[in-house]
Amino acid sequence: MEEKKQKINMNIGDAGHDFFAHETSINFNPTQFILDFKCITPRVDPRAKESAVINLRHNIVMLDAYHAKRFQELFAKVIDDYEKEFGKIEKPKPMKIIEKKRAKGKKESIKEKTTPSYFG
Repeated sequence: MEEKKQKINMNIGDAGHDFFAHETSINFNPTQFILDFKCITPRVDPRAKESAVINLRHNIVMLDAYHAKRFQELFAKVIDDYEKEFGKIEKPKPMKIIEKKRAKGKKESIKEKTTPSYFG
């Protein structure tokens, strides 16, 4: 008797949209790690009487402890490979400048006071 091989068609659809994360927080509980990727976008409407509106979107990834450890190992390897090919990843110059200004205790201008800081 001849066996028929069954052909399987697979369609993989995109679950979401491209997402740029400005901030990431990582939390855990006894059974999982929670990676919360945040995209923060200020929305300014010159007609609005209120101040700017901040649009915050989240993409959350939950991993069990074993997979979080494997993710850490893989991510470290990928970053190492990247740096071997393109050079060491360093803090961008504008971030270094603002950190120096903050360390010196420079007074903030009115614009700086009303503009949210996304990087602490």
